[in-house]
Amino acid sequence: MRWSPRLAGFILAVAVVNAVLYHWPLYAFVIANVDRSSFGGLLTLVTVFFLVTFVTALLLSLLSLISLRLVKVTCMVAAPCSALAIYFVQAYGVVLDKSMMGNLFNTDVAEAGSLFHPRLLLYLLLLGALPCWLLSRVQIQHNRRLQRAGFALVILVVGVGWAYATSKTWPWIDQNSKRLGGMTMPWSYVINAPRYLVGRLAPREQALLPPATFVANDKTIVFLVIGEAARAQDFSLYGYARLTNPRLAEDGVVALAHTRACSTYTTASVLCILSHLEGGRQAGWEPLPSYLQRQGLDVIWRTTNWGEPPLKVQTLERGDDLRKGCEGEGCDHDEVLLRGLAARIRSSARDKIFVVLHANGSHGPSYYSKYPPAFEVFKPVCKSVELHQCTSETLVNAYDNTILYNDEVLHRAIGVLKEFPQAATMLMYISDHGESLGEYGLYLHGTPYSIAPDVQKDVPFLVWMSEAFKKKKTIAMSQRAPEANHSQANVFHSVMGAFDMRSEVYQPQLDLFSGDAK
Repeated sequence: MRWSPRLAGFILAVAVVNAVLYHWPLYAFVIANVDRSSFGGLLTLVTVFFLVTFVTALLLSLLSLISLRLVKVTCMVAAPCSALAIYFVQAYGVVLDKSMMGNLFNTDVAEAGSLFHPRLLLYLLLLGALPCWLLSRVQIQHNRRLQRAGFALVILVVGVGWAYATSKTWPWIDQNSKRLGGMTMPWSYVINAPRYLVGRLAPREQALLPPATFVANDKTIVFLVIGEAARAQDFSLYGYARLTNPRLAEDGVVALAHTRACSTYTTASVLCILSHLEGGRQAGWEPLPSYLQRQGLDVIWRTTNWGEPPLKVQTLERGDDLRKGCEGEGCDHDEVLLRGLAARIRSSARDKIFVVLHANGSHGPSYYSKYPPAFEVFKPVCKSVELHQCTSETLVNAYDNTILYNDEVLHRAIGVLKEFPQAATMLMYISDHGESLGEYGLYLHGTPYSIAPDVQKDVPFLVWMSEAFKKKKTIAMSQRAPEANHSQANVFHSVMGAFDMRSEVYQPQLDLFSGDAK
């Protein structure tokens, strides 16, 4: 059987079905955040439903002015894409804004595989394949473009009329526009994916930072460890009830309080960490590792993660490279970053060596896979990627085990630095962003910054210094004011300070080892 509807009937039917099938997390959000017992709350819910239907109908009617076939093809492509999108919105509470699309495009094959769950196939079958098959049986009746334009105009007039009549609902809708827009299918990802790609793919030549000088040439080795999805409130160094940092407590690291990430997703946050400018405005300038390499340092970048900006460094090694010939459980986890590192440092002829370890850390949703079995201390653990199906206890247990393992990796990294007592050595650890574990119905990270909860913004910032480094800097980090605020902007200038570097971009007030630090 084939259905041969008129264009108006087809578009209205698709708009209503789209509003019903792919937007129930959106309506659940509205219901949870309005006064359900009042007429105003009910009117807001109806207005959101109308808005979703209106936007879809209007955009499809405009597409029809180009081609009727394009309307049908768009609907068929959108069905499986929306099925996939609604699964992740429902499962993790994500918002498909520009930054979340960046997370999607920067997810590698291994991490994509960790997101798979059999329920996803059910979504794709019922909300993707079935609608596609039904749409394939449709043959839209041909009509003149003038009629199509008239239909689009009617939709626009009705939409404007409704907006005017329900103007009382617009303050609430405007206040929550980012979240609402990020859950509107298919236009959230259709619009935000190109927005991200245009900014990402546009060719940008990195401007070189000004030359630097060195006020001292002592043998200095600095480790910068960039964590992943670590939230400060789960670190016992910050007062968490569970002992998740036993090794680092023994090592005497300094935990810097009140540290905020500049973003809730990896690519932007890593850029902030490596930037000489506050607030992540690094785009267009060479990042810290490239700058140090060009100034004569030996720079080593090792990663089991992704999302770093283009780098020009002496050594860049990825997890797959480090795992070659490696045996044992640790080869599949972050401790592989330390494999052969001491030997690599010994082989260097430079007096100043900068090592960046970009860890996979606590990247979800498969927290249970981020640590060796020996570190499954907090039990029972969530062993599903559908985090909303896990109890809060099992989810937190799995996550806290990743923090406990991270503690061990950092302890071993400090152990590598202790192999060089003749040098002034320092390790700095900071996470790219935090993580949601079900608070406010959110999971993972990447929520738009303006509405993201604190657990996605507040990150750990730790510093370990050898006695030689402390003597060199003659400043006790533990004496920093407990109320002092910190940010990822401290990293660039503190690393410069650690290496006794000075240039026009150096800001002593952001250097943790400077007497001018604030």
